[in-house]
Amino acid sequence: MELKYFRLIKTIVEEGSLVNATERLFLTKSALSHQLRELEERLGFKVFIRSRNKWELTEEGAELYKLANTLFNAIDKSFDVIKYIKEGSQGTIKFSAECQSFFPMIPSFIQKMGILYPEIDIDVTLGATHQTISQVLSGEIDIAVVTSKPESNELSSIFVYEDEIFATMHTEHVLNDLTYLDASHFSTVHLLINSFPIEGVAVYEHFLKPNKIHPSKISAIPFTEITLSMLEANMGIMCAPKWQLDSFKLSSALVFKRIGKNGLKRRHYLVVKSENRNKKYIHDFISNFKEDLLEV
Repeated sequence: MELKYFRLIKTIVEEGSLVNATERLFLTKSALSHQLRELEERLGFKVFIRSRNKWELTEEGAELYKLANTLFNAIDKSFDVIKYIKEGSQGTIKFSAECQSFFPMIPSFIQKMGILYPEIDIDVTLGATHQTISQVLSGEIDIAVVTSKPESNELSSIFVYEDEIFATMHTEHVLNDLTYLDASHFSTVHLLINSFPIEGVAVYEHFLKPNKIHPSKISAIPFTEITLSMLEANMGIMCAPKWQLDSFKLSSALVFKRIGKNGLKRRHYLVVKSENRNKKYIHDFISNFKEDLLEV
């Protein structure tokens, strides 16, 4: 039974007559009479007992009217849910990363999100570094990638990825003969980093600082191409995950050394305020970000 017949029954009952129903259904009396006659012929019973000024439902018709109300109430509720979902899919996300090694991959991710979720506006905030957690708590940033799981009931942390940081150096570097680097080996090296402060650099925060070691010289080079050129000239070492260098053509004179006997592993988390975790547009962002990292 088509939905139009239920709409016809419901409208006639609520408007009191077929004539009154014409204005609400935007059809002529003749067209509605034809619909009703067609319906009753298909059903094999009368839906209405009509007189000149009064239309009354038959017992069968009353059951159909109840069913019509149930159907249209369910439809209205479903559209309310759809509207809620649609509204929940819209929003602006201020995004940042504690480690700047993530920034090169962010433009392609934003481009992908723009195609799949045009209703989500992503605003990338650079230079958050060691202040990232406090900025999420204060609302300056909505979602951030961090390498240490924060202990705060106000924040929700989602594990997304684990990688390993290697020391990249020239084959003629004095430390190249070593199988792996201990913290003490860094006390005499020239360490090349992306930017200050040093507290935002993973190898320092997670390896050197706990061992109370400070490199003899630290230089902040914002461009990886320049850093690689300095490595090729044997002017220092750089510590980074291998995937960070995938897009660069590396010299055969460069080698990777493990940091620590078991390697320096990093666990990456997406951090968001707990009160925002279940918003649909936040959920969509997190799901896609995790998916992208699996391809790294």
